[in-house]
Amino acid sequence: MSDLHPLRPVTAEEFEAWAGVITGTYGEDLSAEDLARERAAVELERTLGAFDGDVPVGGAAAYTRALTVPGAVLPVAGVTWVGVAPTHRRRGVLTSLMRRQLTDLHEGGEALAVLRPSEAGIYGRYGYGPASRGALLRCDKRAMDFLPGTDFGGGRIRLLGRDEARPLVEEVYERVRLGAVGWPDRPGHCWETRLADGPDERDGASALRHAVHRDPEGRADGYALYRIGQVRGEQVSAVRVMELAAVTGRAYAALWRFLAGIDLVPWIEYEGAVDEPLAHLLTDSRAVRSHEVDRLWVRLVDLPRALAGRRYAAPLEVVLQVRDDFCPWNSGRFLLRGDSEGAGCERTGAAPDLRLGPAELGAAFLGGTTLASLAHAGRVEELRPGALARASAAFRGLREPFYPGGPAFPAY
Repeated sequence: MSDLHPLRPVTAEEFEAWAGVITGTYGEDLSAEDLARERAAVELERTLGAFDGDVPVGGAAAYTRALTVPGAVLPVAGVTWVGVAPTHRRRGVLTSLMRRQLTDLHEGGEALAVLRPSEAGIYGRYGYGPASRGALLRCDKRAMDFLPGTDFGGGRIRLLGRDEARPLVEEVYERVRLGAVGWPDRPGHCWETRLADGPDERDGASALRHAVHRDPEGRADGYALYRIGQVRGEQVSAVRVMELAAVTGRAYAALWRFLAGIDLVPWIEYEGAVDEPLAHLLTDSRAVRSHEVDRLWVRLVDLPRALAGRRYAAPLEVVLQVRDDFCPWNSGRFLLRGDSEGAGCERTGAAPDLRLGPAELGAAFLGGTTLASLAHAGRVEELRPGALARASAAFRGLREPFYPGGPAFPAY
């Protein structure tokens, strides 16, 4: 395949054509402003283009990012810009791109790759597993009465313009993300995308609103980014919450009371965490309806380094038997020891306790999807009685992991 469609990084002169091929596979067109913003953010040396002659027909790229995982913050490759021209589908181009990218990441010393796929059925065959989920929430504001005694604190909320809000929003995000599994860091170019407010970003809704909460001492400790628009597919209006972050429970409650109090809009739409606390603040929890969706997918590029990089909820000593056909350097038996203070993982000749694949380890890595659930689906095999329960409990996180960004991981 590499002879038919050679793979290499794209040059600055090729970027526009390469980007057009990939966005075109999703039915999207890049404006000049979009193209300039993406070109400023992309790391050309971490791009891959598949070429037919001198014409790009597919690609993939990675951004250098950091991700909060259980007990640590680890460097990750944020995989993006993945696509193949419709004229070159089903020729092995995507498989070649994925294999080359993972090999390059491994040879470069990176342990983890993450992405948010456009389709859930694609990346499992490359060893990615769905590690976090989100809940599409639809809230009936008319039924959103808060429980008596709810502590909203003594802070205040103000609507600010983009330039005034941005440094405060960035500060709050940074405070929250260091303790929130699944949250990535956000360099400046990511904030440019997150706070972009052109017609394409609005999807028929209003301009972006920036509501910032300050505590009684005046320090920003929460925010909500939202628009006002119609419920998708219906002729009723909704507050579309694009993102909400709060350092404290008081700020969280205050922000939701503010959103519930916006006049003349009967609904709120928000994609939050699976264990979003909102329903527990209300007298009628049925005012919040939810539908789960997959969010962040994780791929262990260097298995022992990745497993040693996170922490574990309970003391763990387990031998994992792994077969990884796509990244054969990950195949073998590995002794994993860990607890809440640290971990180590190394090859071993000892008898295995669990047999599983890279996609299963990726799914469990952030502490959301449990090894026990995967075992019930026949995807993890227990070889020593009791090993599954202990490992599943140790991998589990305090809360469900959640990725707060948009449809593509590295964009924001």
